[in-house]
Formats: sequence, C-alpha cells, structure tokens
Amino acid sequence: MMDENNDMPLPPVTDGGFLSPAPSAARQGEGAGQSAYRVLARTYRPRVLDDLIGQENLVRVLERAFETGRVAHAFMLTGVRGVGKTTTARILARALNCTGADGTGHATAAPCGVCPNCTAILAGNHPDVLEIDAASRTGVNDIREVIEATQYRPIQGRMKVFIIDEVHMLSTAAFNALLKTLEEPPPQVTFVFATTELRKIPVTVLSRCQRFDLRRVPQAMLVEHYGRIAAKEGANLAPEALNLIARAADGSVRDGLSLLDQAIAQGASDAPSVAAMLGQADRAMVFDLLEAMLEGQGARTLALAEQAWSHGIAPEALMADLLEATHSVSRLRAVPALRQDETLPELERERGSTLADKHPMGVLARTWQILLKGAEEIAQAPQGENAAEMVFIRLLHASQLPTPERILARLAKQENQQNQNLPSSPAPHQGAGVSRAPVQGGLGTAPLKGAQQPVPQTVSEQGSAPQAFQGSLQGPGAAATMPPSQARFGSVRLEGGAERVPAPMCWADDSPEEPAAKLARPTKRDTIPLPRSWREMVRFTSLCHEPWLHGILRCEAHMVRFADHGAAPWCVSVRLDDKAVRQRALKLLSERLEEYYPGQWHILPSDGEGEPTLEAQGAEVIALHHAAAGRHPLVRAILKRFPGARMGTVRDTEPEGGQDAGAENAFTLLGAGESAGGTFQGQPYESPFALDEDSYGAYPFNEDGDMVEE
Repeated sequence: MMDENNDMPLPPVTDGGFLSPAPSAARQGEGAGQSAYRVLARTYRPRVLDDLIGQENLVRVLERAFETGRVAHAFMLTGVRGVGKTTTARILARALNCTGADGTGHATAAPCGVCPNCTAILAGNHPDVLEIDAASRTGVNDIREVIEATQYRPIQGRMKVFIIDEVHMLSTAAFNALLKTLEEPPPQVTFVFATTELRKIPVTVLSRCQRFDLRRVPQAMLVEHYGRIAAKEGANLAPEALNLIARAADGSVRDGLSLLDQAIAQGASDAPSVAAMLGQADRAMVFDLLEAMLEGQGARTLALAEQAWSHGIAPEALMADLLEATHSVSRLRAVPALRQDETLPELERERGSTLADKHPMGVLARTWQILLKGAEEIAQAPQGENAAEMVFIRLLHASQLPTPERILARLAKQENQQNQNLPSSPAPHQGAGVSRAPVQGGLGTAPLKGAQQPVPQTVSEQGSAPQAFQGSLQGPGAAATMPPSQARFGSVRLEGGAERVPAPMCWADDSPEEPAAKLARPTKRDTIPLPRSWREMVRFTSLCHEPWLHGILRCEAHMVRFADHGAAPWCVSVRLDDKAVRQRALKLLSERLEEYYPGQWHILPSDGEGEPTLEAQGAEVIALHHAAAGRHPLVRAILKRFPGARMGTVRDTEPEGGQDAGAENAFTLLGAGESAGGTFQGQPYESPFALDEDSYGAYPFNEDGDMVEE
C-alpha cells in the first residue's frame, strides 16, 4: 500500500488500532509470562512493621504511638541505602488509612492489607498517597504544588500522605517554602521524608519532624533472613555462600537480596562460586596469601597473587579482603573468647586462630598499616596489579624484621653482658688525686674550683700514674687493665701493647677505699639559693619550673608574714581569696619547699590584708620610673624637639628579682601615631649607664629642655 501524498509505502496493518478486537487470551498469557517475574527485593518487601528486620527501636516507638494515638504529623527517616526507609513510609501510609477487612477499622500499626486503601497503596495508585522524588523535583515550584495539594481533603482515604524521597536534594528555596506548612499542616496531612544525607537537611526542617535513624542490619541477621528467602525460592545455598552475600551487602537488605537473586539465577550455591560472582577472592586463598606474607614465603605469595589476577580479582578487592582478614585475626588475638563465636564462619575461626597464635599483636598491627597504606597507593598507581605486588614484597621484607619486643630484649641482653664484663669497683691508684664533683649535663667529672687543670699523659704499665693523669676527665680512681678487644672509648695506650681503660665513673662516697676524698652528693638545695624574702620565694617557684604556681603567687597572693629569722622552721603566711586556688597553691608550694629544703619552711593560709601583690608592686615601680624618666632633661628635650612624640611603656624587667628589682627598667619613646615598641629605647637615670646631674653640662640642653647655644 502506498501513501497518496508522498508515494511512501505505509507500514503493514496488523490490527484495527483502538477499535480492533481485544487480543486473544493466548497472546495475553504470553506477554504476562514474560513480565510476571519480580525481583526478590520487591517480592519480599515488608508489608507490616513486624516484618522489618534490624529496626527494633523504630517498630517499638511507632507501635506505641498508634496505641496511644500520638502519631506525629511529620517523620524524618534516615539511614544508608536499602535499610527500609521507603518501605517504612509506605507502611505508615497504609497504617494511617487502613479501614480493616470490614471497613470499620481505624488507624493501626498492623494494617490489614485487604481493605481498599491498603490494596491501592500496595499497588501504588492511591489518590491520597503521593510519592515525590526530590532528586528530580528539586525546585520551589514543585513544593508549591505540594503546598496547594494540602489544602484539599482526602479523596478516598482518611489521611493525605506525602512521601518525599531523597529530600536532601531539595533546594534552599524549596525548604524555606515548606517550613510554614510543615510546622502547622492541616489535620488530614502527614509528611514522611526519607534521606541518606541527614547533614544536608536544614535544622529548621529537622526540628519540625520526628526523626528515626534506621541502622545497618547485622550480618548474622542478614544471613538468617537470606536463608529463609532462599528456602522459599527453592534454592539451596551453603552457609558460607550466604555469609559472603551478607558481608558484601554491608548492612543493606536490598543490596543483599539483589546479590541473592543473582546467585540463584546463576546457580551459585557454594562459597567459591559466589566469591567468583562477586569478584572477590576465595576466603581460603585470602588466608593463604596472608599466611605466606607473614611467614616470608616469597614464591608462594607471588604465585597466589598471580592466581588472583587470573581469576579476574581486582587489586582493590584483594587488598580489602586482606585488610578484613588482618582485622579478623587481630580481634581473635586480642579477645581469645571470640574463637568460640558461632556467628563467625568456621574457616575464619580456624585459620584466624592459627595465625593469631603464631604472630604477636605488633606484627599484626604493622601488617595492617602496610596494607592500609598500600590500598592508597593502588588507587593512585597506573597498574594496580604491580602496586599490589610491591605491597606484598614490602610485607615479605617486614616479616624478616624483628619486632620491637625482640629489639628491646636484645638490647637489654647486650647491656647485661657489658655490665658483667666491667669491673665491679674501681681500684685505688697510688699518687695524689684530685677531688671531683659531677658536672651537670655531662657524663664525666670535673675538678673542683682551685684544682690544677690536668694534662693527659702516657704512663708506664709498672709505675703509678702521674697526678696529671688522675686529674683527667676520665673519672677518679685508677684504670683497669683490659684486653685490646674489650677496649672502650677514652682508653689510654700503655707501654707494652696493653690498653688501660678508665674505670666507670662513681661518686666519691661510693668508694670505701678513699674516705679522705669523699664529697657529699649535691642536692637540689645547692642549685637554688635559700629564699630570704617573699620576692625570692616567688622567684624560687619559677626556678622550680612551676609556671602556674609562679603566676598565682605573683598576681594573686598577698604576703601577710614572712619570718626567716631564728631557728628553722620558718613560717610564711599568705592570703589568697579563692579557696580552691589557695588550697592547691599552698599545697604545691609546701611540696616544692619540702623537696628542696626539708623541714625548714611552714606555709600557712591567712585572712590578713597583707602586702599588695608583686604584680601591683611592679606596676607601682613602673609608674615611678615612668615619672622619673619623664623628668629626665634628655627625654624632655626630645619630647620638646619632636612634637607629638610621647613616652611608651616602661618595663619592669625583673619584678621579683630581689632588692635591685626594677633598677634597670627600660623606657621607650614613641613617635606620633606609633604603637608600643617604637624606634628609640633608653634607660632611666637610675640605671648604671644613665646620666647623672653632674653630666648635664656635657649636653647642649638646660634643665627646661631647651638647647643651649655653645
């Protein structure tokens, strides 16, 4: 047949169009048979709250809300993919609109599923339940349509339910437009929001909703659930295969059902076939590879890696499996009771326990760090297989290294052997010796003040060492004769080929052979002088490296009484207004004084007025020196010569330094518009380098600051 207008052939006529007779029953059955199958995730979607798995808290709260009639007008359901957010929203829609099998029911947490409202919602064609995909309808105009729809009463059901999925995709303007309606909706309207990105939801929206966090479903619960569904479908999957599917699902029921559907379709019933379907390495091969690397078997490690590449396993997936196996072994090592946990697969319990017994936690932690770093390198490498093999070689090399425990044990053993080879005590040496005291911060000793400085000399093996050698920095006492193989640093070559090594340094009072040369051990008292005033005691806390105590005593403490005359112990009374600070500060001060000067000081709290704090006294000193510096003729001349200049800060450089405190307080002259820290610094006339009144004539200024003509 040809078209009369353009002479083009028309398509063949196979039926009569809209007015043709209905297709035969055979053709209807053929088309229905091709599209009748529904995936497991839709076939076994929960229809009541009790069918939800792993969400006990959500089920309990909603059931209680329906029992008491306290159902919220807006719900926010959040969680990872496939945990039941949209399913829960549809169950809520049926629960709010269910009328029961006889049509007289009310809202219930267990909808009947047979009433017209329940069947229509299950079929997805109920006029009062609107599902909106916010990912494709993100604008404010789409939300405006929702707001307008809330003004009308339900057509068929009891409640109008708006289910907005992926609500975090709405724009800011759309959220703002929804706020007022969401806060005070009509009594016949309920909002149910679902999202996987809760942090993207404005807090103003969250505050108007009842929030439920749907958690990931535990792996053991997923295995049990998938086992029941597989039995209903007539499939027989091994427990290890179900474990692999549940592990790959990562807490998502829908993801696991999709994998289970694929496994049933492919006929994969055991663990190796399921692992091949998932693109993962066999668990036994993963533990074989981990064991080979931990035991340093290079050939076996690379052979297993080649086997994994030949099976099409991605390097990223293999590295993830190795990390998971290392984590499992570490848990078995840390908590041995997990070896009796029946929820763990038998392969992991047996192989993991064996590896946990062989390798300490330090080795496992090091393996984890290397694998974790290797996973990042594989993602950046141009050839993932090569990068993975380099990580395996690195682990092989690390397996030959000693653990930190072995290194410490070896060092301790060597130190014990060296101590056993050293002489127990130094032998006394004939000849005049020099008294010594330890040098702070050094490893040897130094002669006391007034002793003759020695010069090392070569000595004879039979004769006594000269006095100069005894005064060397090698330590007091004679040298011990040792074989050349055991010579140490600082040895002196002797005539005859032997080496004389200085004996270990010891304190004079540790040598019973030299009572005349004994010196008292230096105490902390020798390093810090005894405080003779309150300022010196505050300075004492600074020398003791107590910054908090030094600040409290300097800025808040009022000295009431300081008695340092007479016999010890001497008493110091201090007033601190804050009770907690007073108790802590005085206790810490007493401890430090007792540490340096045992039994010589008593620190007592007092309620007396006492002297001003050292900080206040320092301010007074600074003010006095500021005024004195301002009266200096040179300063006055400078200020007069440079209009706009002014004196800056006068620093009290040592406010608790004793009787000379504040004697060298520097001042600063600032130019107009300058801040503290100007360009000219000087000293007041009280300082040793300042001018006195007799030297005024050396400068061409009079007492009023005017320049004098020469």
